[in-house]
Amino acid sequence: MFSIVLIGLSLSMDAFAVSVSSGVSIKGLRFSQALRASFFFGFLQFIMPLAGRYIGAAFITYIEAYDHWLAFVLLALIGGKMIWEGLKGKDGQKSGDRDKGADIRRLGSLLVLSLATSIDALAVGVSFSILKWEIWESAGIIGGITFLVCLAGFEFGKRIGMLFERGAQIAGGLILAGIGLKILIEHLF
Repeated sequence: MFSIVLIGLSLSMDAFAVSVSSGVSIKGLRFSQALRASFFFGFLQFIMPLAGRYIGAAFITYIEAYDHWLAFVLLALIGGKMIWEGLKGKDGQKSGDRDKGADIRRLGSLLVLSLATSIDALAVGVSFSILKWEIWESAGIIGGITFLVCLAGFEFGKRIGMLFERGAQIAGGLILAGIGLKILIEHLF
């Protein structure tokens, strides 16, 4: 059980960073929006180990070769867009317009971010099948931990965002691009 909790915490860190980034960059983020996004992040972290377990090791060999590139590209594009809009906003937009970019209030952005931060959980599901661990309980713990960690991340990000409003969107974009780069580097080396 302790091992599953540690795995859940480690898998939730990318989603936590995205939550903090979103909390920083989305002015006026409501609790209901953070709750919905946390549910998506947690649900994908729950589903991916199940998918990995039931799809099996044969399929993961095809995904494993490029999963890190997919996560990197998705997060770098979203982060780059946030940086661009943050820089563009300094020239003409009001400083209060820090809620564009990777807007978790939009279903499409939320799905892409949830998927990009949960790809590693697919491989974990395959390893669970090899180790013959109980997949449903493990996936539930991982999803629940991610949900709670993301809720905390949104609140933390909101508090930081109030302090650093001018550069919040740029910082959020840099964080997302950094997460993508971290995923890429971890898998390449």
